[in-house]
Amino acid sequence: MFILQIILVLLTTKIAGQISVRLGQPSVLGKILVGILIGPAVFGWIENTEVTATFSEIGVVLLMFLAGIETDLEDLNKNKKGAFFVAIGGIILPLGLGYLTSLAFDLTQGQAIFIGLTLAATSVSISVQTLQELGWLKSREGSTLLGAAVLDDILVVILLAIAMSFLLGDDVSIPMLIGGKVLFFILLFVVAKWILPYFLRLFNKFKVTEPILSAGLISCFVFAYVGEHYFGIATIIGAFFAGIAVGKTEFKEKIEHKVQPIANGIFVPFFFVSIGLSVSFDGLLDSIGFLSAFSIIAILSKLIGSGLGAKFAGFSTKSSLGIGAGMISRGEVALILAAMGLEGGLLAEPDYTPMVIVIILTTIVTPPLLKMVFGKRNKTIVEKEYNYYN
Repeated sequence: MFILQIILVLLTTKIAGQISVRLGQPSVLGKILVGILIGPAVFGWIENTEVTATFSEIGVVLLMFLAGIETDLEDLNKNKKGAFFVAIGGIILPLGLGYLTSLAFDLTQGQAIFIGLTLAATSVSISVQTLQELGWLKSREGSTLLGAAVLDDILVVILLAIAMSFLLGDDVSIPMLIGGKVLFFILLFVVAKWILPYFLRLFNKFKVTEPILSAGLISCFVFAYVGEHYFGIATIIGAFFAGIAVGKTEFKEKIEHKVQPIANGIFVPFFFVSIGLSVSFDGLLDSIGFLSAFSIIAILSKLIGSGLGAKFAGFSTKSSLGIGAGMISRGEVALILAAMGLEGGLLAEPDYTPMVIVIILTTIVTPPLLKMVFGKRNKTIVEKEYNYYN
């Protein structure tokens, strides 16, 4: 049965992606929408099973790993001011508006805080793929967007842990929580500088099939696993920094060229489809007001908040709008938070489905907004502009 699901996912995502491109939109948009069509909400051809969820997780991890390989840590450092302002603006406004809107719908203080934090989350996995298609990933805007998303993720996780420790009575040590994040990046620096290059060179000498590909994948999954299970860092962040570390070695291009076919050939399509699998239209009309209000808040709060942060950091109006648009997608990060909230009682069951659809909508609107603002750019021109600003 799963073999049939693989056929359906690969066939439909590639066809939908091609149709989307022919209509002048990024292929990512078609791939996400087809997930809704073949999922439980419409045709029900694909179920949200543990296997599809696993393939999806591998897909997003590899997607962020490849994004990390294409990102230079020095470039992130050069744009840290912009990343900081974009991240802060993208947290404060969604958090505040989400909180106030929740209270307007007569939700409790705890539920309002949780929804605000959920709306403050960002997942740039969709934006990464779109920017790559448009030729903007290796640009000043792209680097700032990636840095802001990483910072946003870390800050929201810390704020969420603090909030849940008070709202649910969890015994959470805030200094230990923050210290764990700091320790992760210290270990990351040590491993990237002294251990990883030796590990890759050692594996490259093995007389077996694809040793350097295996070494790259091992590095990716180790960073993702250790970051999440021991330091509370999201798997996609660990994978992203694994990619940055690999990108500093002499095996950068070799690993990138070998991982790309595996990622985009089978696993990443499952990630796009999985977004649509969470959609359900049951009882939606009863929550149309809730859905409409939070959809508007979710989209505008990131667009304006992160956009103002970018403008404050010195970006042009066009670039600021593009960066703000790239921060809109909540993706798998917010879906995970919503599930946590439902389990912990911080998200009421009647509000869960509308909130999931809000998250899906933010993910769907991001690719066309990025295309509208940035447009498709010549790679050489973008790199020349980037070098000029850096």
